[in-house]
Amino acid sequence: MNVSLAIHGGAGTMPRHLMTPEMEKNCHAALKKALDAGVAVLVQGGNAMDAVIAAVTELENHHLFNAGRGSVFNADGKHHMDASLMDGTSKLAGAVAGIEGVKNPVQLAREVMLHSPHVLLTGKGAEDFARERKVLFAGEEYFFTSRRYYQYLLAQKEDKILLDHARYQSPKGTVGAVARDASGGLAAATSTGGMTNKKYGRVGDTPIIGAGTWADNQTCAVSCTGHGEFFMRQVVAHDIHCLMLYKNYSLSEACEQVVNDKLKTTGGEGGLIAVDAKGNISMPFNSEGMYRGFYEKGNLSTGVYREMI
Repeated sequence: MNVSLAIHGGAGTMPRHLMTPEMEKNCHAALKKALDAGVAVLVQGGNAMDAVIAAVTELENHHLFNAGRGSVFNADGKHHMDASLMDGTSKLAGAVAGIEGVKNPVQLAREVMLHSPHVLLTGKGAEDFARERKVLFAGEEYFFTSRRYYQYLLAQKEDKILLDHARYQSPKGTVGAVARDASGGLAAATSTGGMTNKKYGRVGDTPIIGAGTWADNQTCAVSCTGHGEFFMRQVVAHDIHCLMLYKNYSLSEACEQVVNDKLKTTGGEGGLIAVDAKGNISMPFNSEGMYRGFYEKGNLSTGVYREMI
């Protein structure tokens, strides 16, 4: 069965000298758990969309990652979350931004895609729609972690808006998944809590279709992670699709050019995961590392720094 799945838990990692063996072990275990959830869908004949939602839901439920339960605090001491997904077969997409209290933002993005005439809903309106669709909510205590709160206090003290993997941050960030199912269908999903101490309702690339997320069965499915402003300016996810469609680049060629040339030369730090129509996977990044994993041709592997295990 030719199925493939790749996931990420954020580009940019804690420096090696600060990473304890126990911390690294926990990272690999969390990534493997998310991979297992997505792979289980695919090997049972499920579609790519259900697989990426299963994997991202698992990542959102894990307190280590900056999405769902582990989301960072914004300047008001709240958790404002974003998510999106796209189906490569139908070209349908759904996204939410600046939402509070929704336990699994990626599942609300699916409701937007399937049960509204819109692509992107924001804030209170998105939350009202979630209640209509009976999407699960959780109290503030569910999203609270002492580690995130400490990051928030430090950021406020220095009056800075910080990427999740900045100097004294936890090493996890935006999460995502891409998949190819047995029928050749592609899908991508991305979810994030954004930047610590973010202000003014800031929204990054995660819920922007074409910037942080893209899927088209002709070419590829992509989920991005990094400094969102750069990914939006470069329209990164869609750019990879265009290089493949109009210039006949391979998946790896397109990903490498965008991440390690176009993004890097403009100061954009981050990475992405992608899968093409044949099930090939690419996971480039220009930061010290990227929390990631893949399942391809029966092989499952996870990585934090450059090496995979």
